[in-house]
Amino acid sequence: MNRPLRHIAVFCGVLVLALLVRVTWVQFLQADQLANDANNRRVKIEAYSYPLGNIIVDGKPITGSTETSGDFKYKRTYTDGAMYAPVTGYARQAAGETMLEGVYRKVLSGKDDRLFFNRARGMLTGEKPRGGDVLTTISEKAQKAAYKGLTDLHATGAVVALDPRSGKILAMASTPSYDPSTFAGLSAAEGKKYLALDQDKSKPMNNRALREIYPPGSTFKVLTAAAALEHGTVTDVNASSGAPAPYTLPQTHTQVGNDVVGAPCDKASLKTGMQWSCNNVFLDAAHKLGTDKMRETAEKFGFNSEHFVPVRSAVSGYPSKLDQPQTALTGMGQGSLTSTPLQMAMVAAGIANNGKVMKPYLVEELRGPDLSTIEKFDPAPLNSGDGQAVSESTAKKVQEMMEYTVSDGTASKAKIDGVTVGGKTGTAQHGADVNDERPYAWFVSYAKLPDGSSPVAVAVFVDPKDMDIPRSEIAGGKLGGPIAKSVMQAVLNK
Repeated sequence: MNRPLRHIAVFCGVLVLALLVRVTWVQFLQADQLANDANNRRVKIEAYSYPLGNIIVDGKPITGSTETSGDFKYKRTYTDGAMYAPVTGYARQAAGETMLEGVYRKVLSGKDDRLFFNRARGMLTGEKPRGGDVLTTISEKAQKAAYKGLTDLHATGAVVALDPRSGKILAMASTPSYDPSTFAGLSAAEGKKYLALDQDKSKPMNNRALREIYPPGSTFKVLTAAAALEHGTVTDVNASSGAPAPYTLPQTHTQVGNDVVGAPCDKASLKTGMQWSCNNVFLDAAHKLGTDKMRETAEKFGFNSEHFVPVRSAVSGYPSKLDQPQTALTGMGQGSLTSTPLQMAMVAAGIANNGKVMKPYLVEELRGPDLSTIEKFDPAPLNSGDGQAVSESTAKKVQEMMEYTVSDGTASKAKIDGVTVGGKTGTAQHGADVNDERPYAWFVSYAKLPDGSSPVAVAVFVDPKDMDIPRSEIAGGKLGGPIAKSVMQAVLNK
């Protein structure tokens, strides 16, 4: 072979080798990336060529698939779509998936690696592909009570209910909401509905239970009380606090009053302060504790951490750098303190569970199309420790105060005949000037069984900005208490 031909042969060999390397790289190393690329239409066509698996509540599917025309043979359907939207999210042919639909997309489509043998068997037998199912911890009755309570008020808000003993999420509602069925397909009309929802000023597609943060107001006094008892700055819940009413914030001339007219708040005890939601008592308690001890206790209940349920929650924040007046304000749930409704449900649940906070979770089991268990989720304490945010003795003292607040105080709207209930109201100011906006209304509570254990803790958040009620009627007890009561009754009756 002459030299020019040899050069050409070597060059062609290099090209062939480069082609083989590239093909290998694309087929093996880039396979997952290409398969998950949002612009890979062939993958989407294949994914919607058969029905998806379902999301299950109390043994019944709340999702389905219906046959359509076009490249995408099946599209998603939802039962009570608006009620369950904060749980399911949506599966939209044109733009992907969110919430549980997104987190467990591969299980629901049957593409999860753990379903390999099901896919292999289907190829051999000619059986059509089927997706797996996601079994949730949601209680149908509790979810209906939560959603009905909010929609009956025509309120913007959220409800989260937990089983304090396990961390199971029993209800997670957010309003205003949306029906994912209305834009699941590819039609122009469905596209317009999606855009209208996305641009709606009431933000119906926001998950207020998990993804939005707000000042928690006086519901945070539950945590302030727990911190004061745990760190020993308060030893007797019936002893005078010595905190004057109105209370002057440290290092300032700013005085903070109390909302309940005529309440015996001047130098009141911690128990009386909880009963009548006396700001002065909790401002003083937080000031005496200091930023570090307040933040330490808040973090043990879950503040300053993301929670994956498995959907990611927003971080509820107790700031690391606060001056003395700002620290005092956090004692009553104001200042730069923020919380999700999920986080405040975790606080109530931790107290109800004798100080032990369990990791919240929304999915109980992943199941294959042959009903075999792919993965099962068991209760686990929050973080890597034992989950004990405060001691049992501290938690029982806070329970005593919360139960007194229901039986003889501002949280009486949550009373249930024959049941021990603990609760705390909250009204949270917000805006550049705290009087600029109508305040948020909060309510947290729990119910006990005769054996002392608690099967349910609830947090209710209501933003009354669009409600036709006077400002004087905006209170956590009036707006949130009845909703919390109905959710607790739904769990107890089940």
